[in-house]
Amino acid sequence: MVEDFPKLIIISGPTCSGKSLLAVELALMLGGEIINADSMQVYRGMDIGTAKLRVSERKGIPHHLIDIVDPDQEFNAALFRLHALPIIKDLNVKKIPTLVVGGTGLYVKALLGGLFACPPSKPELRQSLREECEERGPSFLYQRLSRLDRGAANSIHPMDKVRIMRALEVIHLTGFPFSELTRKHGFSDTGFLALNLSLNVDRQVLYTRINRRTMSMIDSGLISEIERLLTMGYSPELKPMQAIGYRHIVGYLKGRWNLDEATRLIQRDTRRYAKRQLTWLRADSDIVWVNPDDKPDIINTVMAFMQRLDL
Repeated sequence: MVEDFPKLIIISGPTCSGKSLLAVELALMLGGEIINADSMQVYRGMDIGTAKLRVSERKGIPHHLIDIVDPDQEFNAALFRLHALPIIKDLNVKKIPTLVVGGTGLYVKALLGGLFACPPSKPELRQSLREECEERGPSFLYQRLSRLDRGAANSIHPMDKVRIMRALEVIHLTGFPFSELTRKHGFSDTGFLALNLSLNVDRQVLYTRINRRTMSMIDSGLISEIERLLTMGYSPELKPMQAIGYRHIVGYLKGRWNLDEATRLIQRDTRRYAKRQLTWLRADSDIVWVNPDDKPDIINTVMAFMQRLDL
């Protein structure tokens, strides 16, 4: 029965919009717990560059799915859903309000609507694509994807090596365009009653915050964090080490550019990432947009949702 579906409050939005702190405020008010839906905050030892809240900032609120894998371990949307579902079920049984918080749109979409079935990956195929990418660059693979599946290519950034390789892998394994499989599935396996809030921040305000936070990350020890990860033996080619901030500081450490240029590139690429996040979010008609500075409106929206479901 629909009324038995787990109830969720989703807090999404572009990077630097204030999701994490708002979630803590709401969790304190509701007596709830938080499930992380940020694809980078799952990694241990990657704290500053992923903007994890410090323990003191979490105000005693349990945060699930943070620091659960090492940087060289596989993690993706399917694994996120696999980990999140039993936590949600347990919290729902205990009638503890559940807040899912993060800016990785695919994680939220996979959680709410499931993922289409795909044959198991072949290590030799994945390794072949990885070697091609290293030898010839992501643009070479992106051009191939454009020829095979223009729809998928249009939805993936030309430098997003992970998603480009995954789309090519799915095409090879299934014989169908990745975009066609996604469209047919439609993320329609909904089994939740969810209030999906997204934070709407003025674009220039958001960009100013991004620029300032980048400087704060540098001042707070981002370089030392990345040096430690490299010393521990984590390759710069690992997926999380290719994330914004991490790959730029690796470039600085290797002498590719100076710190001012690395900082400028982090700010630029974070702004571009925020823009892509907003594009993704605006395509979702179920999202309720809220102003993060209008706390009374947010609280009223959340309480109305909870009262409607007798939470």
